[in-house]
Amino acid sequence: MPALMPTHYTAEIVWLGSVMTDDRDELMSPQRATLDLTFEGVAGAFHAGVTRASCSRVKSQYAKGTPIKNERQLSIVSQEEIDQIAAEMGVDTLDPRRLGATMVVKGIPDFSHVPPSSRLQAPSGATVTVDMENRPCQFPAKSLVVDHGDAAKGFKPAAKNLRGVCAWVASEGRVAVGDTLTLHIPDQPVWAP
Repeated sequence: MPALMPTHYTAEIVWLGSVMTDDRDELMSPQRATLDLTFEGVAGAFHAGVTRASCSRVKSQYAKGTPIKNERQLSIVSQEEIDQIAAEMGVDTLDPRRLGATMVVKGIPDFSHVPPSSRLQAPSGATVTVDMENRPCQFPAKSLVVDHGDAAKGFKPAAKNLRGVCAWVASEGRVAVGDTLTLHIPDQPVWAP
């Protein structure tokens, strides 16, 4: 019996990019029409690699800098949630290049809370595994200052529960703007201890 169930939920890829610099104030992701996803993520990207050094997000499990599996190869955000964040900040739009995003999708409701271990699969067979909700941080706010001045300070609180997900590449392949991703979720009951 399959452990992952295809759902009727799909998402259209509306934007692709990848942070290619370690300048955390700039945080610019050049826009792309396609991305080749490999088991290391996106070649040359800041978050590429099979492993990474642990950070503050996992400090309860590992000492800072411990080599661990890289479950943060990609940052995927939804257009609907970007629009909610912008509205909460009081600005018209947010440029995904300044959010540290790899992919912007639209069409899956409550995207930031899809179950961990869910898969998003492209027509090419490229598949990413959702690790968990991405937490808001100060780095996008620093980059958004260029476009929005003091309003950028509102990014972190406005993005709470709307920051998208971190993901890693489960099956290699190419993704393109306009592709439809199918959501597959774990076939298990919700944990209720």
